[in-house]
Amino acid sequence: MTQFTPATEVDFVVIGSGAAGGIMAKQLSVAGFSVVVLEQGEWGKYGHEQDYTKDELLNRNVSPEDRLTSNRGRQPNTFRRTDGDQTGPGSHSYGCVVGGGTVTYGGSSWRHLPWEFNEASTVGTIAGTGMADWPISYEELEPYYTQAEWEMGMSGQRVDSPFVAPMSKEYPVPPVPLKASGALFNVAAAKLGLTVVPGPLAIITQPYMGRSGCVNCGMCSGFGCHVRARSSSAVTVLPIAVETGNCEIRARSYVREISVDDSGRVTGVIYFNAQKQEVIQKAKAVVLSANAGESARLLLMSKSARFPDGLANSSGVVGRYLMLGNGAGASGLFEHPLNDYKGVVSGTGIVDYVPSDPKRGFYGGGRLTSRGYATPISYGLGGLSPGVPRWGAGYKQALRDEAGHKMAINCFVTQLPLETNRVDLDPEVKDEWGLPAMRITSKSHPDDIKAMEFFRQKSIEILEAAGAKRVWAGPVRDSRGGAHNRGTCRMGNDPKTSVVDKFHRAHDVSNLFIVDGSNLVTGGRNHPTMTIQALAFRAAEHLVRAATSGNLSSSA
Repeated sequence: MTQFTPATEVDFVVIGSGAAGGIMAKQLSVAGFSVVVLEQGEWGKYGHEQDYTKDELLNRNVSPEDRLTSNRGRQPNTFRRTDGDQTGPGSHSYGCVVGGGTVTYGGSSWRHLPWEFNEASTVGTIAGTGMADWPISYEELEPYYTQAEWEMGMSGQRVDSPFVAPMSKEYPVPPVPLKASGALFNVAAAKLGLTVVPGPLAIITQPYMGRSGCVNCGMCSGFGCHVRARSSSAVTVLPIAVETGNCEIRARSYVREISVDDSGRVTGVIYFNAQKQEVIQKAKAVVLSANAGESARLLLMSKSARFPDGLANSSGVVGRYLMLGNGAGASGLFEHPLNDYKGVVSGTGIVDYVPSDPKRGFYGGGRLTSRGYATPISYGLGGLSPGVPRWGAGYKQALRDEAGHKMAINCFVTQLPLETNRVDLDPEVKDEWGLPAMRITSKSHPDDIKAMEFFRQKSIEILEAAGAKRVWAGPVRDSRGGAHNRGTCRMGNDPKTSVVDKFHRAHDVSNLFIVDGSNLVTGGRNHPTMTIQALAFRAAEHLVRAATSGNLSSSA
């Protein structure tokens, strides 16, 4: 692997190697620019996917170098609902490995719909929210959606539906095969007159670009893929970046500050290496792709005389309009075993409720799917139905009766952007490196709570229509964090109300680019990863063009 000395000024430092960072590193290095990628996580099994363990128990107790998600013991975060509430331990977690969250995610890769880019102007603002139009349209982003689907490798089926984003090209490989829960899901939808659409997934179903197709092992979400079927950054774009000879990936590099000179231009980054030694890496420009939480945190930590409120934060918007991603669902037991943990997490979706409908009494919508999260040990530890014993002979009998018979319905629900929902720096709690912990303040809009209640009931109805002999659903709970955080550094044309322009250049800093889920103006009804990847390909194209012309000082 190519290695650069920190004192050598490289063209670009990319912070983060996940959905956006991996793409940015590949596109920039292929264009001939020198790139250093700083990833706070370990190498994991990068380049040795066959070594990923499928041992559930071992996976729960892996060594630090093989850990795939952030460690809240080393990197704590705190949480509160409102400014007046007492702050307590948070539950925010994210991929922390070379390849980021794409190494372990379920792979859901739905596009945002065209009208989700201009909801504010088409439906009007929602009281108490920061609803705003995106500075780009779906039509502008569509070619980059297609590029992401084909370069990363997505399975799915193009459909003609008002509830699904239109596509200019078919998916590169067919959708995943239907499993038992999917068949029951389809039966229920037919009874209820609802529309089922094959879900696009970042999981290839047949050999593609030198990688093997999915073998339906069931050890998917939360596990590394041992056959390279999951289209993570680690097996798609990052190897290409390294092969150019222009890219160096530095794992265990914990960035504490993006540095600027007196003129306000970025000069590089300061980070801790694996030995916790402070290292300064010089760069002509920086691409920040750390995720919606960590990107905002790092900007806020990068204070200076020129930027007293945090880097690129003259607007005061950095960290604000955080959207955690709400959900709702229900579970049911069936007479015959489904063994739903086998195969991919989710394969199809009911899309009829994606648009908002004023008749429901709230703004928002969502997509319902059947989910197969519970692998055998996790099922035994926390997947049994309510009321059954959790130890002794009764527990053993419950395992015999229920194991493999469960099906879950889940819905990814709208979360409206609120200025008060944000990431900032905890004034008291520090991480292992002595840096301020991330503090999350989040309380959903009342319409979001109503939406979750609505989809909880719809989940129950679907399970009953599918023939479940017992159905249950816990109370609706406002989100405390998860894997799909968005907002905090929103895109926009007005520097007073946004952090970056439509090409992801920071309004305040001409050679700083922020490219990840933090840029999303509204959260949408689907998982954000595909939109993040499409935005990354678009941002990279612009950045290559600007850097090639020697112009990193304007948005032109």
